[in-house]
Amino acid sequence: MNDSRSRAVMYGLAGAVFAIDRLTKWIIETRVDAFDTHVVIPGFFDIVHSQNSGAAFGLFADSSSEWRTVLLIGFSVVALVALTVMLWRTPRLDRMTATALALILGGALGNVFDRVRLGTVTDFLLFYIGQYQWPAFNAADSAIVIGSGLLFLDFLKPKRQAARTQDVS
Repeated sequence: MNDSRSRAVMYGLAGAVFAIDRLTKWIIETRVDAFDTHVVIPGFFDIVHSQNSGAAFGLFADSSSEWRTVLLIGFSVVALVALTVMLWRTPRLDRMTATALALILGGALGNVFDRVRLGTVTDFLLFYIGQYQWPAFNAADSAIVIGSGLLFLDFLKPKRQAARTQDVS
């Protein structure tokens, strides 16, 4: 695959993640009342409508600082720029790394879009067992976690060393 085509595929994947995230959040925002719960699998999985004013998994959500949202947006924009630059180098990356970066970029775009638009991020997937529950999350968070997992797996993979050509004289 040539350079521009591989970049287009990876940026397209990031765009698809962003579109899926926006669509699913729009459905929740327009069809599920705030703090409403729709049981999907009793005792395990619900669809909810919550707004996360903090970072991932509700970190800093209890902060009353007026700088919280500004700092979260600022750090996110820096991360988006870094991911965009890394993804531009797609031709030099293996497929797993490029796919991972594209998933993370698309997910980060989705959450930054929410934070800029609303000051919060819409979450709606809630998994739990008994009184133990994972914090509610969304499609963007899922893409970020999957992308991070792929990067981790890629990091664990033994790398092939580039073959060196030696001059025989």
